[in-house]
Amino acid sequence: MGGERSVSPADMRFNHSRDHPGVSDSVNTDCELKQIIKEKKRKSQEKKMKNLTLENIAAACGGSYHGSETDRNREVTDITTDSRKAGEGSLFAAIKGERVDGHSFINQVFEKGALCVLCEKEPELSEGVTGNWILVSSTLQALKDIAEFYRQQLSLRVVGITGSVGKTSTKEAVASVLSEKYCVLKTLGNFNNELGLPLTVFRLREEHEAAVLEMGISDFGEMHRLSKIARPDVCVMTNIGQCHLEFLHDRDGILRAKSEIFDFIAEDGKIVLNGDDDKLSTLHEVKGIAPTFFGLESGREICADELVSKGLRGTVCQIHTPQGNISVHVPLPGRHMVMNALAGTAVGLELGLSLEEIKRGIEKVEALNGRFHMIEHNGMLIVDDCYNASPVAMMASLDILMDAEGRKVAILGDMFELGENELGLHAGVGTHASRNAIDLLICVGERCRHMA
Repeated sequence: MGGERSVSPADMRFNHSRDHPGVSDSVNTDCELKQIIKEKKRKSQEKKMKNLTLENIAAACGGSYHGSETDRNREVTDITTDSRKAGEGSLFAAIKGERVDGHSFINQVFEKGALCVLCEKEPELSEGVTGNWILVSSTLQALKDIAEFYRQQLSLRVVGITGSVGKTSTKEAVASVLSEKYCVLKTLGNFNNELGLPLTVFRLREEHEAAVLEMGISDFGEMHRLSKIARPDVCVMTNIGQCHLEFLHDRDGILRAKSEIFDFIAEDGKIVLNGDDDKLSTLHEVKGIAPTFFGLESGREICADELVSKGLRGTVCQIHTPQGNISVHVPLPGRHMVMNALAGTAVGLELGLSLEEIKRGIEKVEALNGRFHMIEHNGMLIVDDCYNASPVAMMASLDILMDAEGRKVAILGDMFELGENELGLHAGVGTHASRNAIDLLICVGERCRHMA
């Protein structure tokens, strides 16, 4: 049962399977009609990344260009860190990871038609292999610099989402809502860190009208750098929990670190916050911007009441907004999913959606694998919520389990990066499980045994 995990550079080399939005699941089906309408107009340019010529790329990242003078003004078709995905017109970024050095694949990507390579040392080319290359001191930093430049070439609205838990599920809700009006690109999986965010930005194309970007951190300064890339028009914060206490020390530290998302918010930007969170509710104004608060407690600008549980099939509720009220069936279980729907409602209103569009978007939200994904097998209902965990996320999952019919079995594992009180936090989850009358609690791991 779980929360959030950030992907590592090593993971990126093996896991990034979809760098181009033409083949990506993140380009929602709602975009298809618009893409068809625009097809003839953009056919010749559909694979190009706006203004990402080799000359501009080198300038953006402070690199030195080596190669064909004719190619200097050619735009790349995509940017990838996975040599298997490099093809005609690609820019391949050679990253030296813990297990694999991307520089070892430079010959292969040139043979596949890559336009250029971003590298930290001069390529050792095989006989007969030629290609363009940009030399930089740090490939990872160069990718961030290029992503920042590219983001500013595109005219679209960016929604940045952060928080201790619930970032991914909130991202899904917000993207589902916005897809009722806009062509939306969203973060895939856990591509939310200083490598994942640039790779997500590189999947944007001119047809996208909005981007929903998940932004995850574990230390001070990281969110500042992510915000510099994303330049969010709307900032959403889900909650301030107990993740990454090892580095951020306490919840006040987490609040300070997460609040760095505001460092590069647009001048006319909007802020959407969980007003039920005791820390977030203290943020009354940021850079002259008054936040919009959502929550289940009365008095929030966007709130919900009359909650009726449909068990593991979700919750029916009334959502109240300054523009009116809507009755909505949130199709995923748990009060926190209602909170996600409220965040989606708030963002939707800020970006000009009607209440009917918001309602349709909420009711189309789907669960992701590993995030309360329900599987029926041989008369049993298996709930896959094992993506990762934090105390808040794990206790929320246990609460949802209580809505299940029949015998209830919970299988829990270790939680990490919880700081000095990690054993006490594990014990607290165990106490919570006992109060929820779980029939069988199975604990896996050294830390998890303190739940028993």
